Amino acid sequence: MTQTANPATGPAAAPFGRMLTAMVTPMDSSGAVDYGGAARLADYLVTEMRNDGLVVSGTTGESPTTSDLEKARLLDVVLAAVGDRAAVVAGVGTNDTAHSCELARAAERAGAHALLVVTPYYNKPPQSGLVAHFRQVADATGLPNMLYDIPGRTGTPIAAETLIQLAEHPRIVAVKDAKGDFGAASHVMNCTPLAYYSGDDMLNLPWLSLGAAGFVSVAGHVAGDKLRELIDAYLAGEVAQALRLHRELLPVYTGLFRNQGVIMTKAALELLGLPGGPVRLPLSNATAAEADRLRTDLAAAGVKLK
Repeated sequence: MTQTANPATGPAAAPFGRMLTAMVTPMDSSGAVDYGGAARLADYLVTEMRNDGLVVSGTTGESPTTSDLEKARLLDVVLAAVGDRAAVVAGVGTNDTAHSCELARAAERAGAHALLVVTPYYNKPPQSGLVAHFRQVADATGLPNMLYDIPGRTGTPIAAETLIQLAEHPRIVAVKDAKGDFGAASHVMNCTPLAYYSGDDMLNLPWLSLGAAGFVSVAGHVAGDKLRELIDAYLAGEVAQALRLHRELLPVYTGLFRNQGVIMTKAALELLGLPGGPVRLPLSNATAAEADRLRTDLAAAGVKLK
């Protein structure tokens, strides 16, 4: 039987908090994971950027090119740094259900608070396969799951009816949406208790207007404090103030996505004097010209650079 949400009586439930950043995985000059840098960056994002939570080993964390051992140690480091004051969500999704379940169990053993499970990529499963995949991963642990719907990367959208089916699972509680189908999402939110999180920074404010719980942001690395202000203003009914903040953030959104988000975010962290380092192949680092243009973008939004 389909779960039905109660009529809205206030702000949407936010199982992982409202402001989360999909954290990059800092690397050193040799391309090895910089675990000390990861701890410092996590602390900065929670303390200075006012994040309620962090996603570790998501796409922005270069999960396709980090090993299972690196993911495990990175999760340990971030939990030690901020796990007592922020939700730490472990990215465990792959295009292999058994492997995803292994990563989920490892994350639970490490003490992760929740799991981010992306749609299987490249093999393009049918919707019935998605239902079985997500249910198996959710069955693998006792942790709450956030599904990540990003068909531009995976090649497969999660259909509204599939999400409605999956909402019947007690541990599938949220969706990170980077699909932007507001009509379909409104339908899902109307007839399930799934919490929606914006996974596309440019659409953060529109998502709030539809009843989203909050953001899983890339821009949170450099403007998490302003994004927090935007959320607080909107939820307080100060819509004009939220719109003003949205417009102030437009240069950040534009600058960070002139190239791949992780590439430009690591360039931004360099401009801020924060741990980031290089990206791993097949990604390539921002060029000097891209970094210069990014500096201009961030300055236009009032981001303080070193």
